[in-house]
Amino acid sequence: MDLNLKDQKVIVTAGAQGIGLAITAAFVEAGAHVHICDVSEDFLASARRQFAGAPVSYSLTDVTSETQVDAMFADLSQRWGGVLDVLVNNAGIAGPTLPVEDVELSGWDQTIAVNLTGPFLCTRRAVPMLKKNGGGSIVNISSVAGRLGFALRTPYSASKYGVIGLTETWAIELGPSNIRVNAVLPGVVEGARQERIVAAKAEAYGIEHEEMRQRLLSKVSLRKMVTAQDIANQIIFICSPAGASISGRSLSVCGNVEVLS
Repeated sequence: MDLNLKDQKVIVTAGAQGIGLAITAAFVEAGAHVHICDVSEDFLASARRQFAGAPVSYSLTDVTSETQVDAMFADLSQRWGGVLDVLVNNAGIAGPTLPVEDVELSGWDQTIAVNLTGPFLCTRRAVPMLKKNGGGSIVNISSVAGRLGFALRTPYSASKYGVIGLTETWAIELGPSNIRVNAVLPGVVEGARQERIVAAKAEAYGIEHEEMRQRLLSKVSLRKMVTAQDIANQIIFICSPAGASISGRSLSVCGNVEVLS
């Protein structure tokens, strides 16, 4: 199986923390040149230390800002000769955990901006570089909340359903240019972010943290959380020569989440 991505040029949004950091590390291990953007100076500084000496570059970029996204792509286009192999639209936020009647418009707007507008702004700038390259791959990070309803998570679930719509639309539109577009749908992912989500839902339901955690896992067929590495492995596969015929798919990495509660 050919998983070689040597010297490919890759952008990972929010690549300095969490799932994005694991994705970045996986591409570096596969031989790629990676640019990671993030909104946190602290996380970028930590990533610089982790990847010291590796072919990784960095920018402080907010994917909801058209100006900042355009500046990042202009710089990379100049440095990389106008070409790109892979874009991973990983940046995303959890948004509010509230009954729909309590969700403020500001919480809705922020979640949609990061989770939907961000991928749009990045993809429209990446496509000319991918076309100049003769093709490539776009991976959008959705969620199992993009295929299942998710109580108390209206903005998040709506945005992640929207990511799948973008994926299927772009796969049709860009396929003739040899650009493959897929979505990866994480489930319950180990880590600090998931524990914050569990805590917020436990508070909303008025139950203990561990009870909420077990309630979530009871609806996962494998009865376990997945890891950021599991997600990174899936992305490497679909972006590699081994995944050259995969496009327009929503690929769950979730241990088979049966229902979200």
